[in-house]
Amino acid sequence: MQSNNSNKIQNPKTQVPKTIEMNDRDRLNDMLSTAKYMTDAYDTALNEASHAQLYQDILSIYTDTQNCQRDIFDLMFQKGWYKMDPATGQQLQQSHQQFSNYMTTQFPH
Repeated sequence: MQSNNSNKIQNPKTQVPKTIEMNDRDRLNDMLSTAKYMTDAYDTALNEASHAQLYQDILSIYTDTQNCQRDIFDLMFQKGWYKMDPATGQQLQQSHQQFSNYMTTQFPH
């Protein structure tokens, strides 16, 4: 949902108490950061696993962690605690051009 008075893509904000203690938003943000870090580490482990069963075990853990990361992101977004700026047409075109140039120079056909 997009707010009329802002260019942010977000759901309505919920009240977050202003205290020195961690609140739900802080906890979820910490969990999301941890899950992102873990999936990066599992990704590296998957690339370097030389034993088939070890690879399958890590892949299973990676998938569970990635799904958990997505669930946390979805919850934070629903509560209005995770915002994104909408991309302009110019930004999309620049990204497309950059990716196209990369593909052409790195993977010539």
